[in-house]
Amino acid sequence: MHKDYIATIGLEVHCQVNTRSKMFCSCRTSFGEEPNSNVCPTCMGLPGALPVLNKAAIEQTILAGLLLDCTTPEISKWDRKNYFYPDMPKNYQISQFDLPLCLGGSVPLPDHSYPKDYQQNIAHPGKKIGLTRIHLEEDVAKSTHLANSSVIDFNRAGTPLMEIVSEPEIETPEEAFAYLKTLQQILIYGEISDADMEKGQLRCDVNVSVRKKGTDKLGTKIELKNMNSISAVRRALHHEIERQTRVLEEGGSHAQATWRWNDDAGVTEFMRGKEDAHDYRYFPDPDLLPIRTGEIVERMRDHVPELPAAKSARFERDYEVTSYDAYVLSSDRSLADYFENAAEASQAPPKKIANWVINTLLRHLNEDDLSPGASPLSAEKLASTVDLIEEGTISNNQAREVFNSLWANPSRNPAEIAKDLGFEPADTGAVDALIDEAIAANPDKVSEIQGGNEKLVNWLTGQVMKASKGKANPKQVTDSIRVKLLH
Repeated sequence: MHKDYIATIGLEVHCQVNTRSKMFCSCRTSFGEEPNSNVCPTCMGLPGALPVLNKAAIEQTILAGLLLDCTTPEISKWDRKNYFYPDMPKNYQISQFDLPLCLGGSVPLPDHSYPKDYQQNIAHPGKKIGLTRIHLEEDVAKSTHLANSSVIDFNRAGTPLMEIVSEPEIETPEEAFAYLKTLQQILIYGEISDADMEKGQLRCDVNVSVRKKGTDKLGTKIELKNMNSISAVRRALHHEIERQTRVLEEGGSHAQATWRWNDDAGVTEFMRGKEDAHDYRYFPDPDLLPIRTGEIVERMRDHVPELPAAKSARFERDYEVTSYDAYVLSSDRSLADYFENAAEASQAPPKKIANWVINTLLRHLNEDDLSPGASPLSAEKLASTVDLIEEGTISNNQAREVFNSLWANPSRNPAEIAKDLGFEPADTGAVDALIDEAIAANPDKVSEIQGGNEKLVNWLTGQVMKASKGKANPKQVTDSIRVKLLH
């Protein structure tokens, strides 16, 4: 962005809430089913159909507010947002206007949530982005625009939808990226939503304006739609900020409007003029009573989990893993549980367990496109495999072979697999003889080691491992060489 201009960014995140039924009717929430198969008169907007509140959706939204440090008004009510569009056949959406379920709150921006190529240049470490509100509404139908026609699937219509509105405190596309990454993680941790952008469970509208430095009045707001990934939001913002700056530099001006992001072309495109809130003619929904929230708030406090930031800090403190390890392990709730279960079941240092979870387990999960919660290998069996290394029964390389076999046959025992693969401990006396032979055959290397070049101990270890055909334990060989030559 031009050094003389400042960008101001606010995000409106729409998140589908995990419930079995829709917001105002008993139709099943679903994804990928036959179009228009999960519908009824209420979600189709037919005359005479009346809405009934979904208790679970209200509870989950209030839980989201607790996770994000929001407050909840004592009374919350429902409003009609009037607009005319094919995806909302009753010509209004049941939403919330002045008394939403959640007010205020914030989203922290941990360093690891920023794009990797930006983490060394974070402008405001530890920054938090304030929230304006979280309100609950019904989702609209899904429109698909073809070459010469449009089709509509009402399966999505009526799905409980939270709208999380940030304050205009985001300054860069990278902060927007970190905000969305953190928010998505928190919503998944709380089991409020699967928050999968590819499935439309998490959607983001971006409001962005540009003004000259030294100017207090915000620039004209442009809304961006059609972002289907967090990376797309970053790309769209970089392009739009440059576009708006260029127009102002050339003496032009902006009109408040909605633009769409064309990710294939890498450009924003004009869609329509933007409505203000009064254009929607909000008024209280006469079919739905306001709700008292106090009892719900207190009940949902018991469901607040340990959040990623707190879990990461605890992993660093209690398990003595690195900051990066703690971030990776706490980034997914089921992965964090897996690590803790393995660490508790193993005699090895937690750092060694962390290495195996991050470097080996995650690689296998990614290759098989599995989530940590779907791992075929239990945490206890990973712990048993690492314990075999710790006991000196097998080497690290041998343990990888045991792990690979376990992955294909998770019901088997790691010790049995090690035995079947011929990874029994080598005869101690025989290994000791091989060490003596290696020392005797390499007097020049021995002289250098005793002269201070201790890196050559690893070279001697390699010679012994070759002579033992990989059956010796490298750690024990290294320790024995050090005792023989350096003590």
